Amino acid sequence: MQAALGLMMAVAIPSQIAHAQKTGSPTGSGSNSGTASGRTTTGVSPSAAGAWNGNVYLTGIVMLDDGVPPPVPATIERVCNGAPRAEGYTDLKGRFSFQVGDSSDVMQDASEDDSNQAGRSGQPVTGSAGVAGAPPQSSPAKMRLDNCDLRAVLAGFRSDTISLAGRHLMDDPNVGTIVLHRLVDVEGTVVSVTSLQAPKDARRAYEKAHQYMRKNNLADAADELLKAVNIYPKYAAAWFDLGMIQAQFQDEVKARQSFTNAVAADPKFIGPYPPLIELAAIAKKWVELADITSRLLKLDPVDYPMAYFYHATANMHLGQVDVAEQSVRAGQKLDTTHQYPKLEQLLAMILWRKKDYAGALEHLRTYLQLVPDGKDTARTKKEIAELERLSGVNQQANAASAGVDDPPGGGQPGPP
Repeated sequence: MQAALGLMMAVAIPSQIAHAQKTGSPTGSGSNSGTASGRTTTGVSPSAAGAWNGNVYLTGIVMLDDGVPPPVPATIERVCNGAPRAEGYTDLKGRFSFQVGDSSDVMQDASEDDSNQAGRSGQPVTGSAGVAGAPPQSSPAKMRLDNCDLRAVLAGFRSDTISLAGRHLMDDPNVGTIVLHRLVDVEGTVVSVTSLQAPKDARRAYEKAHQYMRKNNLADAADELLKAVNIYPKYAAAWFDLGMIQAQFQDEVKARQSFTNAVAADPKFIGPYPPLIELAAIAKKWVELADITSRLLKLDPVDYPMAYFYHATANMHLGQVDVAEQSVRAGQKLDTTHQYPKLEQLLAMILWRKKDYAGALEHLRTYLQLVPDGKDTARTKKEIAELERLSGVNQQANAASAGVDDPPGGGQPGPP
């Protein structure tokens, strides 16, 4: 039991909690006012060749199924051999353009860490040209993306995919239109409705803040956001952006209050929930963590597998083991490609707590297969050895309680 508790603490707070939930937009804004710089490349002619200096460039557009662009910037992901990688963002007209593999300034999902991806297949994710799935011997002139698809990511929506199979270096870079379909059972919104009702002076301060943010002048941006929320306290998008800046300045107290104000201003605006989850998990405030994850999962039960992880973690610490198991298994149903191996580790801990040593052993072995070279590999192997011992002892005890004993004669063959 003591070992299980140690494992629980080890899996409770992985890094980059907020981004493990869902890849964010370039500004983090929940409003459609102002302009979003994203990572769109300007000056790209649709007829231009898709290669500059030996690199592959792709362009396209994202639209909702009713023919309008997304309400906020969507993340463009390249998925190769099941491994997703954020490549860029759309602008407010839904357009995107990026150089394949050049995503240094794109916020990556924690599940997209290169070391984790390599651990799943035992092979590096990228080939010699930096394209996932490309054979090592591929030269830039013959670069292909045969095992890759392109999709858009936006909370509350399901994306169609565009296959990149057969694409060559000098092909037309325009991949066409990616269509997003709204999920019917999602109550939460990526755009704050109350923020759309902000008065002109508040919107002006908000837009000026975003101008400062694009110049990385966060101090002046924070001042303008404060002006905006003082003019219009229900400006949830401004509260959210202010909280993100305060968090970057490591002022967790003010950040928590700003995110809380954003939720109070617009409870269905999803933006502030993931960072509040992060703050609660780091502070080990399990009651708060259970509450905020429950609220997020009610708003959007399909887009945040790691919210189930933290909901389960909180309930484990609160002694609600059955609730924790139910939650982590729900997260696993969403995580069909094992992007979040910590779910396996946490389920192993839950089953260990319930003395299901065989079940715990199975899931901990699966976790080790998914992350064979993680920072906790040595400890995981020790935990597996302990579970193997406990599982063996448990099997012997079950056999004894069932009345299974040595055959007559001490197991020796009887007379003919």
